[in-house]
Amino acid sequence: MTSVAQPDPAVPMKRLAAAGALAFALGGCAAFTPDGGMGPVAARVSADLGKDTIKIASAADAAAAQQRVKALLARPLTADGAVQVALLNNRGLQAAYNTLGISEAAFVQASLPPNPVIGIERLSTGGELEIERRLVANILALLTLPARSDIAKTQFEAARQRAIEATFRMAAETRRAYYRTVAARQTVAFLDEARTSADAAADLTRKLGETGAANKLDQARAGAFYAEISNQLAEARLAAATQREALTRQLGLWGADINYRLPGQLPPLPRLRTARQVEEEAVRRRVDLIAARLELEAMAKGLGLSEATRFVSMLDGSLRRNYERVTEDGHKEKAYPKGFELEIEIPIFDLGEVKVRQARETYMQAVNRLLEKAVNVRSEAREAYLAYRGRHDIARQYQSRILPLRKTVSEEALLQYNGMLIDVFELLTTVRESIASNVAAIGARRDFFLASVDFDTAIIGGGASGGAGEGPVALAAAEAGEH
Repeated sequence: MTSVAQPDPAVPMKRLAAAGALAFALGGCAAFTPDGGMGPVAARVSADLGKDTIKIASAADAAAAQQRVKALLARPLTADGAVQVALLNNRGLQAAYNTLGISEAAFVQASLPPNPVIGIERLSTGGELEIERRLVANILALLTLPARSDIAKTQFEAARQRAIEATFRMAAETRRAYYRTVAARQTVAFLDEARTSADAAADLTRKLGETGAANKLDQARAGAFYAEISNQLAEARLAAATQREALTRQLGLWGADINYRLPGQLPPLPRLRTARQVEEEAVRRRVDLIAARLELEAMAKGLGLSEATRFVSMLDGSLRRNYERVTEDGHKEKAYPKGFELEIEIPIFDLGEVKVRQARETYMQAVNRLLEKAVNVRSEAREAYLAYRGRHDIARQYQSRILPLRKTVSEEALLQYNGMLIDVFELLTTVRESIASNVAAIGARRDFFLASVDFDTAIIGGGASGGAGEGPVALAAAEAGEH
């Protein structure tokens, strides 16, 4: 009969608790935020855009967002209303917020100590019984826990800025799509009226030709003018339908909701905004620059970590306790060997210089790209402001000078035609020029509103270039990973 003395089970548990306490002392554990890190994002969006944005994480959130969307769609959409619908309903934006949640999870995980590994080995041979218990912990991971947690926190803050940038981009793209769609609708309405007038002129010329008062050349010119206007109208309708679908995608609408209503024309030109020191304001407020700075800070911390651990790439420690008992017939003593193991990779061939050099070059690459981006941001702000002022002046010139003069020319040409002072060719040429000026005026007003959107994005971020996750630091890290 074999008699086995049972070891005290509380001993390894006490050691495990001690190891856990050590890990918690080395670095504080982060906790998940109730809203997945969305608080600062919503606050910045509200401050800069005056709009609400939420992360849809439950059925209640989805129902609340849908209720607000339905209320906004119940009346003709304004540009602000379209932006609000997009921020509540666009699933691509929700995916960007999910990316923020993933970053938060990575931050929380980086702040947690590595899980210890408990091993139990039982060997029995004849009358002998051997039990071995092991508690293994990654010592290097424990020692670098505060540094890794700090890096992950900085990366999480950078991810917040990227989420803000994605929101700004969604708002800007929605405004652009809105202004293009409304301008296309206004062009359609104007060309429809012009075609009606051209149809009446062609019909009148044809009747005059039947009486001999108009020759075939005049009739052909009037008919060609009507056909040309009809073609322009068909192209304008196609463009309007295409632009509306682009806006619908931004709004994230489908089903019966795609029958939303829009105004028939663009809003009047607003008063020109004056701006001072647009360069400094852009450098201070651009979310992509803020995110890039945070990513660079995290990379710098990572470089310090690489230099600190350059000679130690694997360091594992373990506690061991064996119990061995021989049968009483053998008259052998009990044995409780105790000890520990420490495994260290000896840097004989790779002294860690490769890793450190690569980290330094990657860091300096990111620094140079960040400095380049800061220079480009200043230039983009100046260029956007010049375009904003220039487009305003062009649209104002059409409104205050060109269109009134075109109206006067058309009225005088009609009077002279009725007085038989000019022929049909001159009258149609005047009408054609007037139509072209009116269509160009609609385009100029549209271009001003688009330039206004570009000017805003040049200051706060969210422009067409530099998508989420494509900052200078992210690009440098991606290129480093390819080598």
